[in-house]
Amino acid sequence: MAEAARAGGGARDARGSGGDLGFSALAFVLALAPRLYVAIAWAREPVWDGHYYDFGARRIAAGLGYSDDLLVGGQPVWHPWCHYPVGYSGFLGLVYKLFGAGPHVATVANAVAGALLVVVVHRLARYATTPTRARVAALLAALSPGLIVYAALLMTEPLAALGLVTAPWLLARDAARGRVARGAVLAGVALGLTALVRPQSLLCAPALALLAWRGPAGAAGGVTAGAAGGWRAAWRRGALAVALSSAAALAVVAPWTIRNCRVMDGCALISTNGGWNLAIGSFPRATGRFETLRAGDGCPIARGQVAQDRCWMAAGSRWIQQDPVRWLALMPKKLSFTFDHESFPIGYLGEANPAAWPEERRAAGRRVLTTSHLGLLSVAALGVVALPRLRPRRALVAQAAAIAAVLGLIAWGVLGDDHTFWPLAVAIPLLAALPLPGRPANGGVVGYLAFAVATVVLTHAVFFGEDRYHMVVTPALCILAACALRRGQAARPDGHA
Repeated sequence: MAEAARAGGGARDARGSGGDLGFSALAFVLALAPRLYVAIAWAREPVWDGHYYDFGARRIAAGLGYSDDLLVGGQPVWHPWCHYPVGYSGFLGLVYKLFGAGPHVATVANAVAGALLVVVVHRLARYATTPTRARVAALLAALSPGLIVYAALLMTEPLAALGLVTAPWLLARDAARGRVARGAVLAGVALGLTALVRPQSLLCAPALALLAWRGPAGAAGGVTAGAAGGWRAAWRRGALAVALSSAAALAVVAPWTIRNCRVMDGCALISTNGGWNLAIGSFPRATGRFETLRAGDGCPIARGQVAQDRCWMAAGSRWIQQDPVRWLALMPKKLSFTFDHESFPIGYLGEANPAAWPEERRAAGRRVLTTSHLGLLSVAALGVVALPRLRPRRALVAQAAAIAAVLGLIAWGVLGDDHTFWPLAVAIPLLAALPLPGRPANGGVVGYLAFAVATVVLTHAVFFGEDRYHMVVTPALCILAACALRRGQAARPDGHA
């Protein structure tokens, strides 16, 4: 109870003076320094998907839009894109327009965005837990080896992660001041911009209700309404937040959707890689991770991007219907590829500069990043369970059992031959949602973060897995890890915890 009160005090501080802004500034500097070094010393020509993001950004900066040129009859013909989401290339295009497209401009922009991400982690964490624990969350994000190395990569994940924590921070900040409607609109704008980088970010919109339920000074707590006006008022605030934020997010996305309908061969909300991804995760050669689709796999006729994506979507749906058991059986492998290691950043750097990254150095880099990620995931799973109280007894038993379950999954990951840790990612939203006696306040910010983890689990169980995809919730894991083993909620007068 004392910890919850301190968390609420943190929310009240943020409502007034802003609270601990000096540490936020210090965290920015601490985060920026190593990211700038990596962005300048390690970055080379972009490779893999980064090549396409960079090319698209240069076209946007040149005023040519998100496109390339096709040769038709020996003459270049403008050819619009929407296969990849436009957001990251649009961000880089703006940077190139302002500062030029020099060799380190994009990666320095990444470093600055990564440092801003740490600041937002600190500000958001103050609505989830105590000021001291919020500082721990910021330090975890600032010093995360994976997030630091990512500054040298022209990839979307850190920018998407920034949007995923900015949206709830904007709503939590305004909800604590009694301005739910304004906060919901701002959160929706942030979520819409994030969706242009990573479309599945829209799945987080319903979780914004958790930040509005408690009303003023309640963003840190659970979902009970109490003196804030009862359950009916809480549900109205939550519904209002979701409706306004969803409308704002779709309003941000709408101009891009209209553009796609106008210049592409069909309408697409944001991008046309959803059908491809479904096919990659379900076609006969599927392994659970990325595999290259070939024309012979089901869509041999080269057509427009929208038509081809719809073809792959239909093929993927057909393969799932033909053998749903095989598709379901691939899900553990997909989640293993997503959560059980962190090697993509090192692989990218090695591909871009093989001479600087011999296999021995790559292996060492993969070990450092993987160990850091798995440690963070393990501690984060303890962020949704409580330090057991001695009374009432059923709360003690329930929380002790929850802790034992998490520790058992950690031990399975450490001691097992396959080092399987992905069940911890599944456990986070499940344990956060279970109404166990004596649990900590798992609504508000913590509930939103657990929901964000669930969206990554669900998305990559359906499609396919790669370790780069967990990076979007690494900041969420930092906050959850800082919340590990909080005190549980006190028992109510009726005896219920």
